[in-house]
Amino acid sequence: MAVLFLGIPLLCFLVLLPLSIPWSQINVTWLGVVHFLACLSPEVGSVLYHLFMNHEGGAPVYRTLLSLDMFGVCMVNTLGALPIVYVTLLCYPSIRNVALLAYILLSTYGVYCAITARSNVRRLRSFAWQALFRFFLFMLRWSGVGTGSPSSLRHFLTMDFLAMLGGIINISRIPERFRPGLFDYWCNSHQIMHVLVVVSIVFLHWGMVEDLLWLNNYRCPPE
Repeated sequence: MAVLFLGIPLLCFLVLLPLSIPWSQINVTWLGVVHFLACLSPEVGSVLYHLFMNHEGGAPVYRTLLSLDMFGVCMVNTLGALPIVYVTLLCYPSIRNVALLAYILLSTYGVYCAITARSNVRRLRSFAWQALFRFFLFMLRWSGVGTGSPSSLRHFLTMDFLAMLGGIINISRIPERFRPGLFDYWCNSHQIMHVLVVVSIVFLHWGMVEDLLWLNNYRCPPE
C-alpha cells in the first residue's frame, strides 16, 4: 500500500514534470535538468525504502534502506536549491559561484549528518543550515538585492513551510500519539509527512518554472 501511495506521485512527476518545464525557453539548460532530478529524488528514495521494507536482512539492511530514503530527501534539498541560488545571484557572477560552492559543501555535510543520524530529530536538524541558507536567499529577493521572478518567492516560501511542517509532524507522531492504533493504516504522521513533501515539491516546481521563464527575458543592469 505504501509503495502504491508513493509510486503514483513518482510516476506523475516522471511523466508530467518534463512536459511542464519550458525547455525551449531555457538559456541555462542545467537548471532545468537539476530541477527535474531534485523533484524525483525524494520519491525514488521513498519508494525503494518502502518497497523492500519486508526484508529479512535485519538492522544492516534496514539502515541501508533508510540511508537511501534520506539521501533522496537530501538531494531535493541540495539540487532543488542550486537553481534558486543561481537565479537569486544572477547579476553577481563571482558571488554566485562562491554561493553555489558553499551550498554544495554545506549540503554535503548535511547529507553526512542525515545519513548517520540515529533519530528522527537529528535527521530533521541535519537540514537546518540548508534551510537557513535558502531563507537568506529569499530575504535577498524580498529586499530587492537578489533577482528572480516576482511571483516565485511565495511558492518557494510555501515549499519550505510545508516541508518543515511535514518533518515536524513526522517526528512528533501526530495524530497517532493521541489515539494509538487508530491511525495504523491511514492518516498517520508518516503518511501526512509524505503528502506534505509531495505538495512542497509541486510548489518548488511552480516557483522554478516561474524563475526559468523570467530568466529568459531578464537582463542584468549594466554595472
